[in-house]
Amino acid sequence: MTTPIKPASWTYAEQFVAEDDVLAAARSRAEEVGVTSIGAGGGAALRFLAAVLEARTVVEIGTGTGVSGLWLLRGMRPDGVLTTVDIEAEHQRLAKETFAEAGIPPQRARTISGAALDVLPRLTDGHYDLVFCDGDKHEYSAYLKEALRLLRPGGVVAFDNALWHDKVADPAQRDEQTVAIRELLRQISEHESLVPALLPVGDGLLVAKKEWAGES
Repeated sequence: MTTPIKPASWTYAEQFVAEDDVLAAARSRAEEVGVTSIGAGGGAALRFLAAVLEARTVVEIGTGTGVSGLWLLRGMRPDGVLTTVDIEAEHQRLAKETFAEAGIPPQRARTISGAALDVLPRLTDGHYDLVFCDGDKHEYSAYLKEALRLLRPGGVVAFDNALWHDKVADPAQRDEQTVAIRELLRQISEHESLVPALLPVGDGLLVAKKEWAGES
């Protein structure tokens, strides 16, 4: 076992990729409407994933005020399109402000207002490079099922809050959200067609690659 990372090192890593004024403004909007956005470390990880995948098509569950969406868009191909889903239309209006301030062309961000499990079944099978989930924790397992259908072989699914405020690692914590995230972790770790990793950035970022047919 390696020595656990010290708080100062964790903070240094979280702040390694600095956020600009546009992201700061988006975070301010999030606080005003009671939205908890992904941290800078998690955002940088999303941008990295989108860049490595050369992502052209991405689905985001949980638009918020555009913090995670902007990180994703900045990693995607210049012609890439983000499809972002949120039940709160007002949040999506604020996200559009964020994208506009960042100079993102309107056609690159498709916002869909509605419940994720109503919207996702309408999206095209095998069409997406990356699916990012930051919605209702109780629905995470259902999001995984939809993501496996939506992703192309070689695509990646990512879940925010995978450590859930240090509760997931504590067996004494048995609230519904913690149990739901533990169940997601079990499903992904045991899934034969996924290559998973749990990244200790922010509140935990769970990522998994959908293998190509025939891979093992």
